[in-house]
Amino acid sequence: MTFDTSVRTHLVRLVLAVFVAAVPVLATGCSSDEGKTAPVLAAGESSTRGAPPHDMSVYPALPAVPRPAAATVSCTYVDRGEAPVTHPPSTAPTSGVVNLTLDTSAGPVPLVLDRSLAPCAVNNFVGLAERGFYTGTSCHRLSNDPGSHLYQCGDPTGTGTGGPGYTFADEYPVPAYDGQPHRPAAVVYPRGTVAMANTGVAHTNGSQFFLLLGDSLLRPNYPVFGRVADAGLPVLDAAAASGNDGTNPLGGGTPITPVTIEAVR
Repeated sequence: MTFDTSVRTHLVRLVLAVFVAAVPVLATGCSSDEGKTAPVLAAGESSTRGAPPHDMSVYPALPAVPRPAAATVSCTYVDRGEAPVTHPPSTAPTSGVVNLTLDTSAGPVPLVLDRSLAPCAVNNFVGLAERGFYTGTSCHRLSNDPGSHLYQCGDPTGTGTGGPGYTFADEYPVPAYDGQPHRPAAVVYPRGTVAMANTGVAHTNGSQFFLLLGDSLLRPNYPVFGRVADAGLPVLDAAAASGNDGTNPLGGGTPITPVTIEAVR
């Protein structure tokens, strides 16, 4: 059976037209977060930027805390090439807790920092607090979204991009996912967690931190180094009740009721 040349030409044109029309649909259907450029802000990017989750129980919890391999660890703080900065001590113990209180404009917020979780993060926080780094800084971001309920604090510029002039490596739970073929898109960080805030890129921790007001879905990129003591949560809840101005593209915005760290003791 043979085709007339004009019929063959018509069929080729028809096939090409169908393929071209299908390309946008195929591209949309195969889209993925992989390969997209993440916002370079020290912010906890929630997986709930769209519709809020109906059931967070389907998301994994934080992994078990590994036992420390030694009584101390070495901490490396890498300068960012800005003005000369003061580093915390280069050695940190891996056991014990540090009890501190953030005296804020909303009231006292006691924290329990756990060296067994992230000894270098605790070392960093204590060092910054002792030299008054956090005094006068604000919790510049508040998210009241379901599945992303947190304050972000510790930036001396109040913009979400500032820090102490150095960075340091990730700790629990981040290394638990290294080498895993299927890294979870989000895990549940429980209410009361104190975690480092960073850019979402490995080893970009500095001075910023999260205070979680509710169970939150975050990518497992943020080291956990303590918790808000029970007496501190009602203080934060009361301040957060006023909401935020919705100006942050990652969720939430500037708190309507300011929360400023007046001292750390």
